[in-house]
Amino acid sequence: MTMDPRHSAQDVVRCALCRDAVAPLYCNVCHTHLCGDCVEKHFSDKSKVHTVVPLEQFLSTLNYPKCPTHPTKQCDLHCEQCDIAICTSCISSGKHIGHKQLEIFADFENKMEVLRRDLQELEKSIFPKYQESAAIFKTQKTDQLKHSQKLTSELNKQGEALHREIYNIIQRKQAEIDEMNAKHLAAIEKQEDETNKALHEIKQVIQDLKSLLDTSDVGLVSKYRSRIAEFRKLPNKLKISLPNFLPQKINREELLKQIGSLSPLSIETEEQGYTVPSSGAESSPPARPLLDVTLLITDIPTTGYGRLLNVSCLSDEEIWTSGDSKIMKLYNLKGELLKSIQTKSGTEPEDIAVTRSGGLVYADYNSRSINLVSGTQIQTLIRLRGWRPWGLNCTSSGDLLVIMTSDDGKQTKVVRYSGSTDKQTIQRDDQGKPLYSSGDNTKYLSENRNSDICVADYKAGAVVVVSAAGELRFRYTGPPSTTRGSFYPFSITTDSQANILTADSLNHRIHIIDQDGLFLRFIHNCGLQDPWGLCVDSRDNLFVAEYWTGKVKKLQYYK
Repeated sequence: MTMDPRHSAQDVVRCALCRDAVAPLYCNVCHTHLCGDCVEKHFSDKSKVHTVVPLEQFLSTLNYPKCPTHPTKQCDLHCEQCDIAICTSCISSGKHIGHKQLEIFADFENKMEVLRRDLQELEKSIFPKYQESAAIFKTQKTDQLKHSQKLTSELNKQGEALHREIYNIIQRKQAEIDEMNAKHLAAIEKQEDETNKALHEIKQVIQDLKSLLDTSDVGLVSKYRSRIAEFRKLPNKLKISLPNFLPQKINREELLKQIGSLSPLSIETEEQGYTVPSSGAESSPPARPLLDVTLLITDIPTTGYGRLLNVSCLSDEEIWTSGDSKIMKLYNLKGELLKSIQTKSGTEPEDIAVTRSGGLVYADYNSRSINLVSGTQIQTLIRLRGWRPWGLNCTSSGDLLVIMTSDDGKQTKVVRYSGSTDKQTIQRDDQGKPLYSSGDNTKYLSENRNSDICVADYKAGAVVVVSAAGELRFRYTGPPSTTRGSFYPFSITTDSQANILTADSLNHRIHIIDQDGLFLRFIHNCGLQDPWGLCVDSRDNLFVAEYWTGKVKKLQYYK
């Protein structure tokens, strides 16, 4: 006897809110299963006009596909290996022996969830990044025109000095500029066309996804194939080395040598993904002014820690936290606990960071190890000998930076790892003096957009910044008015503008400095109390972990 999938689905579906009770109700707007006790809580979300109906009524509106092989049969199952809907006669035929079958309703639910996730990622992450890329190309075209006009002006001035004797040579040089301009413009327009084409396709996919989310045609939904992986690879950036005109003092005897030369136009493409911050002067994001008064967007009122130490963004909507506990917790911005992970050693993590692929790494001071959390599994990536780790940072290139102290407390260094292989050690300046303070004390670090390595050295009372090659760039010890011994930086992070933010916990404020160590502003409103852990999301919103209150605050500090 053929089992009605509607009855089967109703027997096993649980409430999406309490995760416990059987769900006899369904919200057609949110596509959410509900039990009777959770309906009122669901209606408390006033952002939508909810329509809750009996699950039987919802199921009766679904159109189950007919079997293409057996037209008189209704498809009750979905073969995962063949990725097609099948009926009981298909199973009896023996063609699907050993294959895993899923009830057609369960497959429908899974596909609808994929549609929702894809739509969210397209609208909130991928589409805005494509818009940013398109805006950069427009800026490059404007800059290209201005630079071209500057070159032509300089060339004409030199031509006026040389008069008719060099007229023909000037014309040849102008031709060179025109040729390079054409190549430059063609390269930009090619990248712009590809980006605009992708934008058009994404808009269409978004419309299609919205239509699919509103359809009750199971067969149509089953045919959906995600293009998210294709769209995640953003358009190539142009890395352009602009030519310059180098005038020479006029010498009639050697006019050909004296006119000057144009450096060649260099056009390169650089691959990028939307989780990787852009770098380099040619692709720097437009400057953003700081707000006069920082805004509190939202806060997570409690994370359950006696002392909250660290926060790291998994996405713009989800954050990992850790504190004086062996448990690391993932929250959404509503303050809902999504996941809890216990450290392998059973002791509290010293620091946490999120990798480019979304994994969680943490430093275990007591076991001298760096560990990766993937799903529910924990893998030890690095086991240190004679050293103990403090802060972690996952770089834009995929490397891992770790700041560590020797067991005897006399040495401190930063080590760059590629996987489990150490590829760089930063410990001393060019005079052989230690860059960082010694002793068993807290240190955090972050990589800037320009690949500088920024360390918050609490004991030294300084932010120490070195280049990617490990050369000291500057030490920041507070704004000019700071008295000695009153600045104690704890956590540190950097944003898309290459600005550096560090938590001055004892003074209940956050310092914002630029990439060259110039003090820009304090963040000391929004009721900040003992700010400690810091991180920024893709839109440069700042998340602050408060040490004693256990709160995480989301702040906006750019206009």
